[in-house]
Amino acid sequence: MIATDSVAVPRRVNLLGMPAVELEAFMVGLGEKPYRARQLLKWIYHQGVDSFDSMSDVGKSLRERLADCAEIRAPEVAQEQISADGTRKWLVRVTGGSCVETVFIPEDGRGTLCVSSQVGCALDCSFCSTGKQGFQRDLSAAEIIGQVWIAARSFGLPKKGGQRRITNVVMMGMGEPLLNFDNVVAAMNLMMDDYVYGISKRRVTLSTAGVVPALERLAAVSEASLAISLHAPNDELRSQLVPVNRRYPIRELLDAARRYLQAQSDTKRVVTIEYTLLSEVNDRPEHARELARLLADYPCKINLIPFNPFPHSGYRRPGRNAVSRFWNILTEAGLRVTVRSTRGEDIDAACGQLVGQVQDRTRRSERHRAATRQHPSVTADASSRP
Repeated sequence: MIATDSVAVPRRVNLLGMPAVELEAFMVGLGEKPYRARQLLKWIYHQGVDSFDSMSDVGKSLRERLADCAEIRAPEVAQEQISADGTRKWLVRVTGGSCVETVFIPEDGRGTLCVSSQVGCALDCSFCSTGKQGFQRDLSAAEIIGQVWIAARSFGLPKKGGQRRITNVVMMGMGEPLLNFDNVVAAMNLMMDDYVYGISKRRVTLSTAGVVPALERLAAVSEASLAISLHAPNDELRSQLVPVNRRYPIRELLDAARRYLQAQSDTKRVVTIEYTLLSEVNDRPEHARELARLLADYPCKINLIPFNPFPHSGYRRPGRNAVSRFWNILTEAGLRVTVRSTRGEDIDAACGQLVGQVQDRTRRSERHRAATRQHPSVTADASSRP
């Protein structure tokens, strides 16, 4: 209940982000048939409406009852930026006033939307600007699917029979998705629902730094594709770069990811291994050879990501020769490898650059700023960009 001038007003239920089975139960609770939920899903997601009055095939009396007890409330767009290369970034304000970032990357034949799962990040990977912002809270399912809703709506409805602009969604924005398990799973399942966005399970990807217990649970509730943020070929180095490795080391993580694949009905699935290349840190030939040995006979493809600098990171981007050398060693070992192109760098939308506006409750951002003031000369050297 919400108190307004001393009068209690019932809180309206937000239908955005509500799982399909719960929406059916909600409609049945209103004395309606379950199929009404499918009607609402199509209007909310296929048509992008946020008003019940717009639902022309829903009776007026039902529209009025829905308006009394429910709403379609997406997060607010605080800012939208468009890069010279066509990449778009939205700064999305969520409940409480903090902001997260969502990025759309257009490519030939597909469009990938990078979606955030937390306000800030509960982990503190040393090369990621999001982690330096600290952490406030998990996003709700409505705030997660709401990012897809905002982006899809901004492009307008596709022509009949035409392809939607968003063909792929990756949970690779701000936050560690597996630390917000229930809300992330609910949102991803909506993305794959035919009455919502109908995105193929091969085109919805969850990226994790390695929260193994949650990964073990994932196969029972999701068929999304899986990406592992590895970034190092051994535990000693990875524990420096990705602190969660101290609790869940590489072998445990890779074994859990393999079990996730084995639980899927699609036997041809592979894990995407994400490896951010940091100059003179993890990009040397010996690192490539060690990574090749680690992933020999492992069902994976490797995505090499040249580091995207941000102020005071202390890391540098490797040059083209270092990237090519690393790629050659892996491909000669028989591994499938791609190098991710940097997109949206002019609007700070590249991988690892997302920061948002976080009301940090961990004080991590405060400590990072203090360390920066103490050592102002420690900055990312952008002059080494290839």
